[in-house]
Amino acid sequence: MELRQLEHFVTVADERHFTRAAELLQISQSGLSASIRALETELGTSLFVRSTRRVELTAAGQALLADSIRTLASAAAAQNAVAAVRGLVRGRLTVGAEPCLGAIDLPAELGRFRVANPGVEVRLRYDGSVEHLENVASGLTDVALVVATGPVPQGVRLRRMSSQKLVVLCHPEHPFAGAAEVDIESLHREPMIGFQQGWGAQVLSRRAFAAAGFDFRASMEVNDVHPLLDLVEYNLGVAIVPASFAAKRPDSLRSVALPDDMPEWTVAVAVANEPSPAATAFLDQLFESPIQASSSIDSSSVESVTSAA
Repeated sequence: MELRQLEHFVTVADERHFTRAAELLQISQSGLSASIRALETELGTSLFVRSTRRVELTAAGQALLADSIRTLASAAAAQNAVAAVRGLVRGRLTVGAEPCLGAIDLPAELGRFRVANPGVEVRLRYDGSVEHLENVASGLTDVALVVATGPVPQGVRLRRMSSQKLVVLCHPEHPFAGAAEVDIESLHREPMIGFQQGWGAQVLSRRAFAAAGFDFRASMEVNDVHPLLDLVEYNLGVAIVPASFAAKRPDSLRSVALPDDMPEWTVAVAVANEPSPAATAFLDQLFESPIQASSSIDSSSVESVTSAA
């Protein structure tokens, strides 16, 4: 069993697709398939259930995945430690982010990092905050830009970047448009437009509804801010979003305040307790100084995350 084979296996497991995995690994699909077959032969079991559209892990594959991630992370850490002694930052930086966080210009920051650290391969993936936190905990992601939504997995810490209020976004002709404030009881009777499960606004909305004794159910779900704005603009429902979203279309949409006890939209950087040299270099760039323990969010409870804002 070789490290190269484990990297191939983890990439296929992550992508659930041989073609996409081969593109990421920059090898031929036939070469990737041969590598996986050789690994399966050595282990004496199938690791994937293959179909024409995607692949899924078998029970054996699921058992192998966590140890494979740890093995690859340990090997990378050893290589990076040697490079750090030589004053070099090398290896791979995998960044996760929830779209439209508004705290930083992420493409610009990644561009700066690549210029300053040409020996580091940079990868980027957009998804919901909950999944990014889990990926940082498992070692699949080095640094994640997320919405702080409560307790974080063991081995992960957060550093706050910015906070803002949540508001209700609606069509100018909606009855809410002229209100000074909208409460949860009024909102739960309206068609809601929201993000998919695990995204920051969805988690915070669900928590606020639950505190008021209601279930949060979006009649329409999206995975990007622009479709959400389009749906609200066509008066198909209302949405709970950070205030900065409303500023994207001030002429065609209206924002209405929510009660003061609503959770805040706090953008934070998630990183492992012992980040890689590449991750540390990227964090230093983001904050222009080394991370200090006092800057971390105490994420042992929901209240402490929101109060840290």
